[in-house]
Amino acid sequence: MAKGHVMVLPMPCQGHVVPLMELSHRLVDHGFEVTFVNTEVDHALVLAALPKGGEALRGIHLASIPDGLADDEDRKDLNKLIDAYSRHMPGYLESLVADMEAAGRPKVKWLVGDVNMGWSFPVARKLGIRVASFWPASMACLAIMLKIPNLIQDGVLNDKGWPEREETLELAPGMPPLHTSLLSWNNAGAPEGQHIIFQLVCRNNKLNDLAEITVCNSFLEAEPGAFGLFPSILPIGPLFADAELQKPVGQFLREDTGCLGWLDARPDGSVVYVAFGSFAIFDARQFQELAEGLELTGRPFLWVVRPDFTPGLSKTWLEEFRQRVAGRGVIVSWCSQQRVLAHPAVACFVSHCGWNSTMEAARNGVPVLCWPYFCDQFLDRSYVTDVWRTGLAVAPGKGGVVGKEEVRGKVEMLVGDEGIRERARGLKDAASKSLRDGGSSHDNFTRFVELLGE
Repeated sequence: MAKGHVMVLPMPCQGHVVPLMELSHRLVDHGFEVTFVNTEVDHALVLAALPKGGEALRGIHLASIPDGLADDEDRKDLNKLIDAYSRHMPGYLESLVADMEAAGRPKVKWLVGDVNMGWSFPVARKLGIRVASFWPASMACLAIMLKIPNLIQDGVLNDKGWPEREETLELAPGMPPLHTSLLSWNNAGAPEGQHIIFQLVCRNNKLNDLAEITVCNSFLEAEPGAFGLFPSILPIGPLFADAELQKPVGQFLREDTGCLGWLDARPDGSVVYVAFGSFAIFDARQFQELAEGLELTGRPFLWVVRPDFTPGLSKTWLEEFRQRVAGRGVIVSWCSQQRVLAHPAVACFVSHCGWNSTMEAARNGVPVLCWPYFCDQFLDRSYVTDVWRTGLAVAPGKGGVVGKEEVRGKVEMLVGDEGIRERARGLKDAASKSLRDGGSSHDNFTRFVELLGE
């Protein structure tokens, strides 16, 4: 018999679904029954991308509720998405729990909810469901958010979340320095919607008090300064679903598995892997500069280009580029990033520095060329370049465009830097140690599982 029924609720974005799906697989391995709740739109994407009809999700029941937006509305507009789900989803979640119980499913004992879905915590408590919260980004990012009242009191921020002073913040020794112009809630979308994000953050800070435990996808050795500020928050990462990296993790796009065979045929440490996550958008000029920069390196590359990555890109230009780099450069629409980064052929990772990507690079000892797009990615870049020193950052030129020579030059510098490679291997060893018996993440995960089993 299952240890108990756990409901898992991510924020409706790809980068939040993946780590919570990885965590769900681990909970199933420990004997829990899991219901994973996506929005209806994300649920349909996950189902369509699943290999072989989804039997690999054994033990994880997929459920869905509406997000409150019309079918044709832009769900990459975070301001709009957050405003809608905060107002509409509480009622739908309550109905889902009632429907599951009416259908004879075991009573939900615990909600494991994304901190960004704080509205769900009072709903769960009202229904007699205990609450555990999950933070999917860096502990440093959460620490800055939790310190907002202090930053306002110290005159660094005004009460709307905008900086009053131009300065670099470093909340504790060992934490990544971050300029006040790069705070996550001020870099998440159109400025006129900033108040929606900032209010969400402040609200979630308070709602998180309803959780009996908060765990996050990080490890102590990566962020000792941030965890020192909030020792009650437990790192259980870097997360992955299974040692073979075969279990589906809730991707919204179908993975191209052919690129893994292509990597098998490349020499160790030769391939430049390029991926910018699920949100980043490049204009046609930036796309072409990056493409030509990769071509100039003369190195084999694997580049993930989502169907919506560059609206308005000339199909003729792209086809000509593909022909020029045929055999040396491979472009796919999506892939299993965990498996790619674990592959010995990969030399470095050109990344938007989302936290999942940052942790996956750390776990596999892969040097990173940082190219952040929005939100907390500037903070993650700071970890890579300033704290761990496991990578470099691109420097935009005229008009904010990163030129092809900058791409070529930085890739060469990164691949040729033995110190960076050595520090990346050291971070990989620390991650690996934290996950083994007696390691900090291993012991914290055991604590978490024991609490959920009560």
